[in-house]
Amino acid sequence: MKPLQRVWHLPRALGFCALVLIPGLFPAVSQAEEGVTDSTILIGQTVGLTGQIAGPVKEMNAGAAAYISQINKAGGINGRKIELRILDDQFDPAIAAANAETLVKKEHVFALFQSRGTPHTQAILPVLAANKIPLIAPSTGAAVFHAPTNRYLFNVRAKYQDEVKKAVEQFSTIGLKDIGIVHVDDTFGGDGLAGFSAAMSNFKMQPSVVAKYDRAKPDVARAVDEVMKSPAKALVIVGSATTVSEIIRGLRAKGSVIQIMTLSNNASQSFIDSLGPAATGIMVSQIMPAPHLVSSILGQEFKSIAKEHGVTASYAAMEGFVSAKVLVEGLRRSGKTLTREGLVRALESMHKIDLGGVTVTYSERDHSGSEFVELTMIGRDGKFVR
Repeated sequence: MKPLQRVWHLPRALGFCALVLIPGLFPAVSQAEEGVTDSTILIGQTVGLTGQIAGPVKEMNAGAAAYISQINKAGGINGRKIELRILDDQFDPAIAAANAETLVKKEHVFALFQSRGTPHTQAILPVLAANKIPLIAPSTGAAVFHAPTNRYLFNVRAKYQDEVKKAVEQFSTIGLKDIGIVHVDDTFGGDGLAGFSAAMSNFKMQPSVVAKYDRAKPDVARAVDEVMKSPAKALVIVGSATTVSEIIRGLRAKGSVIQIMTLSNNASQSFIDSLGPAATGIMVSQIMPAPHLVSSILGQEFKSIAKEHGVTASYAAMEGFVSAKVLVEGLRRSGKTLTREGLVRALESMHKIDLGGVTVTYSERDHSGSEFVELTMIGRDGKFVR
C-alpha cells in the first residue's frame, strides 16, 4: 500500500515549518547525518491524524509541539531548531510502514518520533533495523517493545501489562472478584490479555468473561451481549477510543452498572467527551502524572508552556510533552556533531533522569524508560480524578 501523500505540518506558531529544498537555490550546508543541517534537525512522525484515534493524537501532538516550540524559541539544540515532518497513517499499520519508509528514504529524516499503536509500531520495526534509525517514544506500552531490547527503539511510557495488573489488583482489593476482559483482536489486545491472565492467576481468580472484537470491523453489539450474559462485576476493556466508547455506552444503555476500566491510550479529553453521560465512574489508568498537578516541577512547567501555546491540559498532551522532553534530552547529549549512532548512545546514557515528576532510565540492555502507572476515575464534571 502506498503511503498517504498528504503531508501534515504543525502550525508555524508552534515552531514548525515545511522543509522544501530546491536544488541549486540554496548553497550547500555541512551535514553530519541525514536530516541534520547547520541550523535544523528534521524529525519524522507517522501517526493517525485521521481515523479512530485522531482525537487523542491531536492532544498528544499539541503537547509535544508546545515543548519543541519552546526549545526552538530558546535557540534550539546547539543552534539547531527541530523541525517535525508528519505523515498521516490513518491508524493503518500498512500505511504506517509505508510512511516510515517515505520519511527515511525520501524525506531523509534524522530520527523517528512518537508513532501510535502496537501493530503500527511493529510494522515500522523493519525500517528501523534496515536503516539503523532510532524511534523515540512510541505511544504504545506493548511488552514486545520492551523485551528483548530493540537497539533502535526507546520507550517512554510504562507497559500496558502493568496497567492491566494495576486494575486487577484494585478490583480485588475492593472485593470485586468476578472480573472480565474485552479486547481488540490484534497484538495490542493480545498484550493486554496476557497481562490480565497473569494478574488473575496471581490473585488465584478465573476470568468471568473473555471477549474479543475485530479491529477493522468491530462487532460492538456482540461484545456487549457477551459481557451482559456473564457474571462479571468488573471489566477491563483493551482497545482504541472509538470502539471502547461504543462498548461502554452499549453496556450502560442496557442498564449495566459493571465497574469498567480502560487503558492509558484512552486518557484524553476527547475520549471523555465521546462517552457523554456514560463517562462518570469509568476508571482509566495513567502513565503520566496529572497535567494539572502544579505541586511537581513537571506540572508547573507543563502548565506554563501549555498556557502560552494554547494547549488544553490533558493526560494525552502531557504524554506528548514528556516524550518531547526525552527526545530533546537525547539530542542535547549527542553533542554538536549529530549522528544516529550518537543519539542511540546518548539516550542509553540517561540513567534515572528525573523530568520533574517522571523518572526515565535507559541502558544498553534496557530501553523501557518509565514505569509510572496510576489509576484515575472520570468524575461527574467530565474530568479525571486521582
